[in-house]
Amino acid sequence: MNNSKVSPVWLYMRKNKWLYFLLIPGFVYLFIFKYIPMFGIVIAFQDFNLLKGISGSEWIGFENFRYLFQSDDFFTILRNSLLISFYQVLFGFPAPIMLAILLNEIRNLLFKRVAQTVLYLPHFISWVVISGIIINMLSPSSGWVNRLIVDFGGEPIHFLLKPEYFRTILVSAEIWKELGWGTIIYLAALTSVDPSLYESATIDGANRVQKIWYISLPSIATTIVIILVLRVGSVLDIGFEQIFLLYNPATYKVADVFETYTYRVGLLEGRLSFTAAVGLFKSVVGLVMIVLANRIARLFGKSLW
Repeated sequence: MNNSKVSPVWLYMRKNKWLYFLLIPGFVYLFIFKYIPMFGIVIAFQDFNLLKGISGSEWIGFENFRYLFQSDDFFTILRNSLLISFYQVLFGFPAPIMLAILLNEIRNLLFKRVAQTVLYLPHFISWVVISGIIINMLSPSSGWVNRLIVDFGGEPIHFLLKPEYFRTILVSAEIWKELGWGTIIYLAALTSVDPSLYESATIDGANRVQKIWYISLPSIATTIVIILVLRVGSVLDIGFEQIFLLYNPATYKVADVFETYTYRVGLLEGRLSFTAAVGLFKSVVGLVMIVLANRIARLFGKSLW
């Protein structure tokens, strides 16, 4: 075959064919578990009945969405979802970046590896275990936090029954759990930085802070933007387990989000159509947010597409 008539993209794919073969399991997973189930979106516009199935259920149009938007709880769960997500981005997103930079500056390899292992471990602990630790730790009768408060002359505090403490506890636990795991991507990006840049900066008299600011951060800026855009796209996906295991009726007004609301109103009452409508609403909002975030990133020359 005459290579001059072959597309450069095809030549590149043929040259790296084994790398593309590695993508096949991922594409199969996405197709089976993400794209095929999209056909079920239609039940969001039906009064779905399990016995009748999708083809036999009554078509009700936007009734499920109308019920969601007119619900007294809608603005409460929307506000809670946005606020918790905002706090997670504000405090949780920069944390792994800073940790990755600090770990990258460590020259003692043994200490660095031990520190990485210890920091990664919480990621592999389930929310059931972490929630149990938090509940025991903050217990007003036996928790060590309240014991310290009592030792200093204070009164025990029912932290998990106080709405003003719930979001702080939740976001702090999320950051602690995922902090070490989130550094993996940034550490990988930092390993691609040309060491000669640091050597040149040293010759020019730059200190460590200046190297981080003028070399490390700009070198991983593209990675930071990509992760941020993807994170903004899941702005309404707070997570079900951590909130469900920690919240209670006393904290509903600050803790109830779409996942927990859908579970109580949709699944427990058997309203599968309503559950699908909430999921579709979240997906549309996520799509809009990821497009807007990408357009903003494009202004700085770091867009995904």
